[in-house]
Amino acid sequence: MISSALKEKVRRLPDGPGVYLMKDRFGRVLYVGKAKGLKKRVSTYFQPSRKQAVAQPKVAAMLDLIYDFDIIEVRSEQEALLLEGKLIKQYKPKYNTDFTDNKQFLLVRVDIASELPRFRLTRNRLEDGARYFGPFAHSGLLRKTLAEMRRRFGILLGDAKPKRLEDDRWLLYDDARAEIYEQTTEVTTEEYHQRVATGLKFLEGKTREWVQDLEDEMQKAASEHRFEKAAQLRDVMFALKKTLHNQRTFTREPRVAVPGADEAADQLKEALGLRRPPRTLECFDISHISGSFVVASMVRFAEGRPDKNNYRRYRIKSFIGNDDYRAMEEVVGRRYRRLHEEEKAFPDIVVIDGGVGQVRAALKAFLVLDLEPPMMFGLAKREETIVFADDREPIQLPTHSPALHLLQRLRDEAHRFANTFNAELRSKKIRESVLDDFEGLGPVRREALLEHFRSFDRLRGATVEQLQAAPGIGPKLASQLHNFLHPKVTGTD
Repeated sequence: MISSALKEKVRRLPDGPGVYLMKDRFGRVLYVGKAKGLKKRVSTYFQPSRKQAVAQPKVAAMLDLIYDFDIIEVRSEQEALLLEGKLIKQYKPKYNTDFTDNKQFLLVRVDIASELPRFRLTRNRLEDGARYFGPFAHSGLLRKTLAEMRRRFGILLGDAKPKRLEDDRWLLYDDARAEIYEQTTEVTTEEYHQRVATGLKFLEGKTREWVQDLEDEMQKAASEHRFEKAAQLRDVMFALKKTLHNQRTFTREPRVAVPGADEAADQLKEALGLRRPPRTLECFDISHISGSFVVASMVRFAEGRPDKNNYRRYRIKSFIGNDDYRAMEEVVGRRYRRLHEEEKAFPDIVVIDGGVGQVRAALKAFLVLDLEPPMMFGLAKREETIVFADDREPIQLPTHSPALHLLQRLRDEAHRFANTFNAELRSKKIRESVLDDFEGLGPVRREALLEHFRSFDRLRGATVEQLQAAPGIGPKLASQLHNFLHPKVTGTD
């Protein structure tokens, strides 16, 4: 007999999509199901005629055991499908027959640190520095989407075997396959990374322009009575929309944190006098060599894990020279001005890699912007001491404290990220400085040339005709520059 309280709970259910969890009187999950309309679907479990209508004894037995239920609302049926699978794997309900194996939905993995990143399919998300997208509920449509991305963007999928050519160039596909793609098959490493960046933006959800282009092509093909082509474009458009629709994190899903993360958050709450345990932390670090190549990094941790999609790198714009305080004020101001303008939440904690001076510089950025800062402190490396911008006494957490270990991982990651960026800029500057030895170029024309080709690698790979197309470069100078960049090697046996 259904209780009046349960009847009222059913009556107040929303009509939208979601997942429901049927429970027994001890709170154990008996069954997890998805629904296009929660109210309509869940109410059927409590209709007097339901038990007589079911043909399977197993289902009838489950109905006798239902004592309560919970729901999680989502935005679409696809999200409901994904969340249903995750919760079944988590709770392993006795009466679920689907999703009971360990098979997981597909993810797209892109190892952005490799020389030629590939877009691969995987079922496991690892903490390996790669970018992951998904999960995707429709594996067939996902594969179709990746194939279309390869044609459109000229990226490499997991089965590709590119060949290295001379002058930092690669042959991505053999000639027969390259003919069916829209992009050239010979590229430099840098040119290929630009393709990867476009593919990443697409997987992040920036699909509107591409879908609109496909729709325009489909309409044109149909108007010209090329119906087979129109049908192909329709299928591709459907695959793109279905694959990438509402790919996001389920905010109401039970939180999964790394081991020790909750304990670390609780310890920080107590040590810093916070109202609740911090879940998001951001850390800033400045990197330079004697005032040259001054850059900064911002890394973000969420639930104890690196949130690499939200890492940021900064070049210092407001001055030239060596001033850590001014650099810290600039990048902190740029970060939180933007978050404020975009109406995004600030992190629970901001950590500054440095001492009191750096923390006060960061605080000044908030004061200039008239913004309320979150909890903010510095982590002084020598004694691993927490220092504040005001008169509060420094804090030293126990050496074996999970909270201290979390802050150290955060600070070390910011340091690594800043140094990597600094090294990239130094390497680029060293390559570009080769042009200093070419007498035919002054500083202005040299900068204009690099601006035209966007990188030294592309400049070096240019033909004489392509060099001549750059501003201020005539036929004679283009030929001399090409010979300078490609010196002939002579010798004797």
